[in-house]
Amino acid sequence: MKTLLGLFFTLLWSTAAIATKFGLYSTTPLVLATTRFLIAGGLLLLYVYLLHNKYPWPKLKEWRSLIILGLLNTTIYLGATFWALNHVSAGIFNLFVTTNPFIVAFLSFIWLKRSIYLREWIGMVISTMGLVIATWPTITGDDKNLYGLVILGIGMTSMAVGSVYFKKMDLNLPSVVINTWQVLIGGILLIPIAYILEKDVYFLNLDVYLYGSLIWLVIVISIGTMILWFYLLKQDTVKANNWLFMTPVFGYILANIFLKEPITFFDITATIFVVTGLLFSGNIEIHFIKRLLKRKELGAFGK
Repeated sequence: MKTLLGLFFTLLWSTAAIATKFGLYSTTPLVLATTRFLIAGGLLLLYVYLLHNKYPWPKLKEWRSLIILGLLNTTIYLGATFWALNHVSAGIFNLFVTTNPFIVAFLSFIWLKRSIYLREWIGMVISTMGLVIATWPTITGDDKNLYGLVILGIGMTSMAVGSVYFKKMDLNLPSVVINTWQVLIGGILLIPIAYILEKDVYFLNLDVYLYGSLIWLVIVISIGTMILWFYLLKQDTVKANNWLFMTPVFGYILANIFLKEPITFFDITATIFVVTGLLFSGNIEIHFIKRLLKRKELGAFGK
């Protein structure tokens, strides 16, 4: 049963980029992103504070951290990925997402003085080789696609910075409360950015592509898939994160079926390299979290 749920989660998670691609038929990237975040944030706000009136409101000192998290994890990360999907394939996007633990580990090495083992460095090198293979046709080809890769890289880096910042600040709030505010705040912060960057190219078609994309991104991805994700995390944190390694596989297959994106030799080879690197490293982000928790438990025991 857990295996089926894990596969189902990975399948759903892989559809986010595809749903975004369909939404881009009807509007510009930042308008689509802003609309998704405001709707999802509003629904989460109703759920947290009206339907379940048991969650705490953030304290005054916690708002600064929530605003920064909203800026990093929603405004910049998701805003950049929506923008990048105008120029890169859904398959490439899903491949890049799986490398986030490496960026987190490297930033933790710099910011939190967290040591990186030899096998983790080797895993990073293997996965980096995979990304070079995947993006080689783009690097040597269309400048617009290369621009999309740069924007995608900025987004992934912002998410990693947000993850490290979250660990460093250690907010004493339930996960659902943090997620609610970072999505809502991130959407609000994206409004002026969307206006400035897209005021000359803005368009909006209220059609089946737009409605279908928003319904899928808000209900299925932002709410349904995240609920399933938290359930899998409670069952086994390491195994839950290992399911993310399947994201590129499902991503390429689904993109081929729904978007007619070709699966090339470069794509297959790159996926093998990236997943091999991630597995070889032993899922570095999870090992870091477990050591951090163990350190806190020992500290509490010592007191």
